[in-house]
Amino acid sequence: MGSEESNDLLKGVDWKSVGNAANESSGVPVIKKRLPKKIRQVPDYYFLPRRSLPSAIAIYGACIAAGIGAGMLIEVWVKKKIEEDGGIIWEKNKD
Repeated sequence: MGSEESNDLLKGVDWKSVGNAANESSGVPVIKKRLPKKIRQVPDYYFLPRRSLPSAIAIYGACIAAGIGAGMLIEVWVKKKIEEDGGIIWEKNKD
């Protein structure tokens, strides 16, 4: 019977108000987490300056186009040298 009485005592309790009252009058000071004042922004690239997107596309696109053009010129120059030498790059069994 003692267990029935303890159950009866807890049946009429408003648990929402008990939870709020425990948080407010607990006697232990509530420690709020402090947010950082300033978040350090780490740059993506340390050695390259940041540019706007159209400027970056123009500059890097020009560099890529220059590299492709240089490769095409070297290819033409190599083909011209091969034709001048008779069209044979190397011979394996040359005595």
